[in-house]
Amino acid sequence: MKKIFQSPLALILLSVAVIIAGIAVYWQFYKEVPQQYRSQTVEKGDVSQNVSANGTINPVTLVSVGTQVSGTVKKLYVDFNSKVQKGQILLELDDALLAAQLRQSEANVQNAEAAQDLATANEKRTRDLFAQEYVSQQDLDTAIQAKKSAEAQLRSSRAQLEKDRANLSYSVIRSPVSGVVVDREVDVGQTVAASLQTPTLFKIAQDLSKMQIDSNFAEADIGNIRVGQTVRFTVDAFAERRFQGNVKQVRLNPTTVSNVVTYDVVINVDNPEQILLPGMTAYVNITVAERKDVLLVPNAALRYKPANTNTQNPAVPPGNSAQGSGTKPRRDAFSGKVYLLENDLLKPASVSLGITDNRNTEITGGELKAGDRVVVGEVQTDQAASSGSRPPMRLF
Repeated sequence: MKKIFQSPLALILLSVAVIIAGIAVYWQFYKEVPQQYRSQTVEKGDVSQNVSANGTINPVTLVSVGTQVSGTVKKLYVDFNSKVQKGQILLELDDALLAAQLRQSEANVQNAEAAQDLATANEKRTRDLFAQEYVSQQDLDTAIQAKKSAEAQLRSSRAQLEKDRANLSYSVIRSPVSGVVVDREVDVGQTVAASLQTPTLFKIAQDLSKMQIDSNFAEADIGNIRVGQTVRFTVDAFAERRFQGNVKQVRLNPTTVSNVVTYDVVINVDNPEQILLPGMTAYVNITVAERKDVLLVPNAALRYKPANTNTQNPAVPPGNSAQGSGTKPRRDAFSGKVYLLENDLLKPASVSLGITDNRNTEITGGELKAGDRVVVGEVQTDQAASSGSRPPMRLF
């Protein structure tokens, strides 16, 4: 074995083999790049700009049915999903205390009527005696005052009687509208107290064939939303279907959460099949602008920035580098820069921007024309990013 490696010819052949292997590895890792840049042809087409948000589907009219009197639930006549008519009995409260209060008020009225009759008779008798000068003026005034007081007491007792009758009628809860019961919050035997605020017993949706979406749009998008605009949305329950509605109202009351300002946009939705249920989450899209047959450029081309042209990207001609002057060019929301690929060289081109659909952007002016090829990325960089950082290969 030592004699083989001591042979000059063997050493030469071994060295040649190592060099050839090194060149092959170097060529595989660094030279087999089919194309340095990925490019795309600028074409004309249609583009639409959308704004999106999430919302909640609700009935147009949702009535909360409560009670004005306290008591224990004695009977329930409806349940979830029950269809009800206006005036239909929904629930009855135990009316024992209310009925007793009513009887007491009726007795008070009878007592007040008797007191009025007595005061009227005394006033008439005193007036007759005063005419015959048997009593003084003071006695007559006292009799007149007693009669007026009895009449006032009778009116007060009758008012209390009407109040107690109303309270007794309130122990029977009736539906204020025709619709469907979507929520029931009480059960038989439960005590409801109406001392501080009216407790909610039922929620009734008046018409489930007409729904609305309450959606929150960011303040940056609200300026493009108008009443009457067409709205398209989806729901998780029917992911394969696309529903449609229209903007009914843009409410002026803002909501601020963590310094983010949003506005409630109300959207009308027809629901003839009644498959859209209250509480569903809707993913809303509103088309706020459309353009037909305009010049379009991929957004990737607007985002693309070449590497340092002085050291790593010799394909960019000197003087065309955006970074060569040492000052960053000014750019706003209506202008941008793309790089054209001409003879394997990069050429910057300034453009004026219009609307975007987050994939393509309208070009309203600048140095582009249909058929130009714009750079959207670098092939070598993208391969390295997908395979991880590859260390330099050493030949020996």
